[in-house]
Amino acid sequence: MHAPSSFNSFGHDLPAIRRVDARAPSRWLEAGWQDIRRTPIASLAYGLLFALGGNLIILALLEHPHLVALSISGFFFVAPLLAAGLYELSRASANGEKLIFVESLRVFRRNFQSLALFGLLLALIATLWERFTAVAFALLGATSSGSASVYLNELLFSGEHLLFSLTWLGLGALLAAFVFALTVVSVPMMVDRDCDPVTAMATSLRAVAANPGPLALWAVLIVILTLTGFATLLFGLVVLMPMLGHASWHAYRELVE
Repeated sequence: MHAPSSFNSFGHDLPAIRRVDARAPSRWLEAGWQDIRRTPIASLAYGLLFALGGNLIILALLEHPHLVALSISGFFFVAPLLAAGLYELSRASANGEKLIFVESLRVFRRNFQSLALFGLLLALIATLWERFTAVAFALLGATSSGSASVYLNELLFSGEHLLFSLTWLGLGALLAAFVFALTVVSVPMMVDRDCDPVTAMATSLRAVAANPGPLALWAVLIVILTLTGFATLLFGLVVLMPMLGHASWHAYRELVE
């Protein structure tokens, strides 16, 4: 079954959306793992960059608790765009090509304007979240600290600031859910087709509306696997990030006609 195609506000034809079952996320993860097996060096190179880059960012921000919290929560906002090279590897594999890491970077030259505009939107969302986080932590006197990990542990898990913790986590979850709805198929779609960000985001929102259950499960799996990667000092992301990136491509291919 699929939802019929429609038009966005710019008059562009939107592709039809397929409806999937609750087992779809497991199929996407399995397909993502198979893509890693087909292009192991290029795929794991992306994962290693995520792990090393993330650790360097967190190390540089250890004296600024709100920035450490932002770098972890903000990862969910920008990861869909950062994984564009992984979508390109999956696209090429589906077409019988085998790209090396450097060749996969050409994805940022194809449909550059749309990807750049979408990147600006994600940057704006991340900036607004950073400002909110900075103000919220400043009200609690958390502008700097000798150990961000100790401060964040006391702030979020000691129970002393329970209302603040629940509010910050709740608002972050709502914003992440909104970004997920905008991005679940939009970036892979811009990699695959010559389409504008508005068309891609409208298609992504329609995919979520047509498949709320399976995509809610997919979002939960993304959060669990990503946090698992962070819990291993980000080195779990060496494998988990490529698998999620490739799986997101297969989610797009199954959801969008």
